[in-house]
Amino acid sequence: MTTPARTRIAPSPTGYMHIGTLRTSLFDYFLSKQTGGKFIIRIEDTDQERLVEGATESLLATFSKLGILHDEGPFLQDDGSLTQKGDVGPYIQSERLDIYRPYVETLLGQGDAYPCFCSRERLTEMREEQRATKQTPKYDRACLALGQDEVTKRLADGEAHVIRMKVPEGQTVFEDVVRGTVSVNNSDLDDQVLMKSDGFPTYHMAVVVDDNLMAISHVLRGEEWIPSTPKHVILMNMLGFDVPTFAHVPLLLNADKTKLSKRQGDVAVEDYLEKGYLPAALINFVGTLGFNPTGDREVYTLQELIDMFDLSKVKKSGAVMNIEKLDWMNQQYLKELGLDEVAEAARPFVEVDVDDPMIMRALFVERERIHRLTEFAEAIVPYTGYDAPDAETITWKKSDAADAKVQLEGVRAEIAGAPDDIYENLSYVEDRIKAYIEKNELSNGNVLWPLRIALSGLQKSASPFEFLWVLGREESLKRIDQAIAVL
Repeated sequence: MTTPARTRIAPSPTGYMHIGTLRTSLFDYFLSKQTGGKFIIRIEDTDQERLVEGATESLLATFSKLGILHDEGPFLQDDGSLTQKGDVGPYIQSERLDIYRPYVETLLGQGDAYPCFCSRERLTEMREEQRATKQTPKYDRACLALGQDEVTKRLADGEAHVIRMKVPEGQTVFEDVVRGTVSVNNSDLDDQVLMKSDGFPTYHMAVVVDDNLMAISHVLRGEEWIPSTPKHVILMNMLGFDVPTFAHVPLLLNADKTKLSKRQGDVAVEDYLEKGYLPAALINFVGTLGFNPTGDREVYTLQELIDMFDLSKVKKSGAVMNIEKLDWMNQQYLKELGLDEVAEAARPFVEVDVDDPMIMRALFVERERIHRLTEFAEAIVPYTGYDAPDAETITWKKSDAADAKVQLEGVRAEIAGAPDDIYENLSYVEDRIKAYIEKNELSNGNVLWPLRIALSGLQKSASPFEFLWVLGREESLKRIDQAIAVL
């Protein structure tokens, strides 16, 4: 029996949700749901200087729009009940400060950490000298050499200080599902700050404690965090914590294989939603960057991605953000929307009443021709506004204006005399017009070209059957009459 996985995404509230954060979140989500585990959101806001107001709310709103909801929070019990009134929120580190200090005290007591009184100016000067001599910038352990009496006195005097981890000698080795065995010489590691002078733990301290307390079984994150992992493993060993399964996923890349950056395109999930990509399509696209369940197709349902997710199949190489592929995929999802669904999806992107039956049908027809919801505004213009075309445009290339007029008059009579129920279904309209053409032994081009131009006013548009179905009898006859008048 598979052990339920407990996964977490732990973003800092410093702005928008990066598309890479979404990809990691989805991998976390797939794994937890596949195994019957828990997906947890934890806001890592211990670096108070970098906080952006509203960033946490924005991040949670984006997850909500995507339908990716967390399973556990400070107010949510295993049975689904709330411990206090209010919405279930994520874990927020700044609200857990009392939790971290005892672990720092434990490390100090064990001799695995020590106070550091060095000023910011001294540290900057030290690092500049190290760079000048081509050394790896790291703390020189000046304060580790201080005598205990001096340390005690400086602490009693209230001198500003941080707490640093004392990196042990030797090597640190950990297993990574994506990367394999990773080995690092501890001599290359810095004595990382664990507790800042303001009493806030650093990311490195808080993440290790929280992952242990929340029983996180799998830590999935971007490959840029690999250099930090040995420090975390050392801390886990010092504190007697179980080491979780690590998986460092590859970077997302621009089309030119450079690291994804704002300079070359959108990197915020919110930007993609605002550009009219459907949540389901975005999840499908991002959830298969660097991982494809079968390799023989591109479109998967969320449940299929959950069922077929396999960490061992995540590629080591970077995954390219191919926007053309995203456009294509979004179009596939648009084509599957029903009348009501397409109206709801289009609502934020158009300035017309999507509940109007005619508008709803227009959206339904045009959904197959667009790639993004933002394109709806222009796509429905031929239905909401109309300019009669000229005679030359109406006339089929293998015919003349006189024949175009005859064909429009004939099909007009057919439409006027047809029962109302043909407009209940697009196929009814199409079958009626095709039967008329066949019965009278007419040419498709001679009839359908002038009819489509008369209804749409455009040389490139949806089919005449679709326009008849969208516009209905009255508006269709009105437009045909205008075209006949031109001829």
